[in-house]
Amino acid sequence: MKTRQSPLILLKTTPLLLLLLSIISSAESTTPPEKINTVLELDDSNFDSTISAYDYVFVDFYAPWCGHCKRLAPELDVAAPILAELKKPIVIAKVNADKYTRLARKHEVDGFPTLKIYMHGVPTDYYGPRKAELLVRFLRKFVAPDVTILNSDSAIREFVEEAGTHFPIFIGFGLNETVMSNLAIKYKKKAWFSVASDFSDDVMVHYDFDKIPTLVSIHPSYNDHTVSYGPFEEEFLEEFITQNLLPLAVPINQETLKVLKDDHREIVLTILEDDSEEKSQKLIKIVKAAASANRDLVFGYVGVKQWEEFTETFGANKETKLPKMIVWDGDEEYHSVIGSESIEEEDQGSQISQFLAGYREGRTERNRVSGPSLMGYINSLIGVKTVYIIVFLVAMLMFFQHITKEEPLRVGTRDQAEHATSSEAESSDYRPGDKQE
Repeated sequence: MKTRQSPLILLKTTPLLLLLLSIISSAESTTPPEKINTVLELDDSNFDSTISAYDYVFVDFYAPWCGHCKRLAPELDVAAPILAELKKPIVIAKVNADKYTRLARKHEVDGFPTLKIYMHGVPTDYYGPRKAELLVRFLRKFVAPDVTILNSDSAIREFVEEAGTHFPIFIGFGLNETVMSNLAIKYKKKAWFSVASDFSDDVMVHYDFDKIPTLVSIHPSYNDHTVSYGPFEEEFLEEFITQNLLPLAVPINQETLKVLKDDHREIVLTILEDDSEEKSQKLIKIVKAAASANRDLVFGYVGVKQWEEFTETFGANKETKLPKMIVWDGDEEYHSVIGSESIEEEDQGSQISQFLAGYREGRTERNRVSGPSLMGYINSLIGVKTVYIIVFLVAMLMFFQHITKEEPLRVGTRDQAEHATSSEAESSDYRPGDKQE
């Protein structure tokens, strides 16, 4: 009589079957996660698993009572299915941070909305636009190739158009992709990188270069572009890239202060009465020319009308003789150049040259800022909810003092409240520090 072999014996004697089962098991374990084309609701129970399951997750930490959050919600609903169809999909999710406070604290949420993109589990703060179309274009940057290869004039044109205006663009004409690959990976979150392998003379004229290889940096929103003919060793290439992550002349606001904190160069700051005036724009063009010849410094400008609280930090207000220039270390000190306290309307280029020469020769007077440092300004962008808590606590103190007929306690929160209110009044389309509620 034949005896039936047990399944265990059968498996031991059929290695081919074992291999087949192993392949099937491996295939099942690497099955890509389900495509998500709507906005996910996350909480304590599913946040970590979602971040682990998907390579790219854009998270909106919101509060139900927040007006800006309410305006953002429908934009995310529109963007979600578009981002789900990308070659490397981006999942959009949201967390009620007002309800799940432990989760909010863990992810350093200090205002509403707080927006972050998690790339392979690593968070990066999102400071881009909030309209659906622009948000999609902005987020595409995070899943794009490190270096895009362009092989025609039309490909170059389409690449620049698709890149949009929120990041600087670097195009290496006649450069080998491997020359840029390491730096493209390193600075991927800050810029677009491409290599043009085939292009016409018309392109050379358009981007104002006359030999190859050439590296061109472009800031579309500022109409800036800079050309480098090398050398293209990584050390020099990185210096060119880092110096051109910012435009030649940076308008100072909450958005750009956050970018400047990562740049360790000193800031030549031009303080104007109103940076939108025609005469101010003419001076800014001269400042750009000076910046192109002094790339070891950052050049910025700000109008008293646009941000008086900031300009008063450097002793400049509506009563000051303007324009004036100072050199700021980005922290607690700035330098005035003796003999160049202000800029007259005539021959401004020569005056700026004299200012820079005086600074480099050490003919300066050291001053301390009268308000927050750069990081102080960034950290002072507190949410309105925080102000509500402060006001509530002050009100309670005053109430109890009234009962006991004591003098009201004066608490110095006025500056913070005014600063938060002024931040709330700004446009919500593209303000990296825009955590108003």
